[in-house]
Amino acid sequence: MAKSLQSLFHAIAHARNERELRLCLMDNVGEYFGIQRWGLYLFDEQSRLAEVDAFGVPEDVCVRGNPVSRYVVERHAPAHEELVLPPGGWKQFCSRYDHEHVMTGPIVGGGGLVGTVNFTRASGTPAFNAQDLADMSALCLHLSASLATLHTRTIKFNSPLERRLTPRELQIAELVAQGLTNTEIGAALWITENSVKQALKRMFRKLGVSSRAEMVARLSDVLGSEMQKAVRKVKLKPTA
Repeated sequence: MAKSLQSLFHAIAHARNERELRLCLMDNVGEYFGIQRWGLYLFDEQSRLAEVDAFGVPEDVCVRGNPVSRYVVERHAPAHEELVLPPGGWKQFCSRYDHEHVMTGPIVGGGGLVGTVNFTRASGTPAFNAQDLADMSALCLHLSASLATLHTRTIKFNSPLERRLTPRELQIAELVAQGLTNTEIGAALWITENSVKQALKRMFRKLGVSSRAEMVARLSDVLGSEMQKAVRKVKLKPTA
């Protein structure tokens, strides 16, 4: 039996960090929405303008630069291919078997688009419909609220030290404090492992540190209370 939207909303509300938020989605959305692939993509603060101009959706979801993405970016409302394209029009943009149908919804904050959630269905499955769109709209509302709460809880811009790092860099620091590897951090934030390595190098320079443990200790007053507990558990690892 498919899980209810209410159970999904409950899981989202109780996620303690972005990683847990992604995990609760992974455990719930596939069964409820009948999808084969999904992605939660959050814009990096420094590249937000460029990402949004390019419709801000990762290429492996095959919705970059097409009318579905444009609809979401311009209206901050969810869309699927049959809402904005004629029958069969989607195949002009993507011919992948597991991307036969696509639905994208907006994650908003501070009056702007801060990310997207993306669903795809494989060939031979039904297209997304009006009920799916309504459910996606409700899901995006809860995701937007949850992310706003998480960022308020863990990111406080009230010291010179904090202002040295971007919101994305602070997110990476939180995941380092949890003991995640570069590969795991990349998966949690939907970026490449190399992007994590390069970000850590910049963070080390900004903070004047030479190790992950030293960085986390330096940020112990910046990160949330859960991260402060994790500081003691972080083992010294090679520099980025």
